Amino acid sequence: MRLALFEPDIPQNLGAFIRLSACLKVPLDVIEPCGFPVDDKRIRRAAMDYYDLASIARHASWAAFKRARELERPAGRLVLLTTKGATDFPGIAFAKDDILLFGRESAGVPDEVHQAADLRLRVPLQRGARSLNVALAAAMVVSEALRQTSGFDALSD
Repeated sequence: MRLALFEPDIPQNLGAFIRLSACLKVPLDVIEPCGFPVDDKRIRRAAMDYYDLASIARHASWAAFKRARELERPAGRLVLLTTKGATDFPGIAFAKDDILLFGRESAGVPDEVHQAADLRLRVPLQRGARSLNVALAAAMVVSEALRQTSGFDALSD
């Protein structure tokens, strides 16, 4: 299981993803460019002292991320979480090698990324609500994915 964040706009959200990655022992892929300097001290502050516990791979672009995935054998499913998803995430069976991809806070992901996804899911919300904070959505979905795949067992090691 891995988390991937596409071109994040807000340093505090990247910090929250880093903390989530560290605390749940789930590697994080950051697909750049980001809307802020990646070495910005606000990221370390938002990640607190969890930065060094996280496993982070940075990719210079979407194309670089795709190339890195092509080297994986077998490559896991690319599962995009999007407000445009047709399927609610609680109804999906997750796999241990899934990559849970989350889009940019301001604009989601472009069509090319939507088309590359093996699965497009959404977080069910009450009528009239547009979306959750991307880090909150990630915490919900990765928790369910880890529960289904016994991924929480690795935390007791």
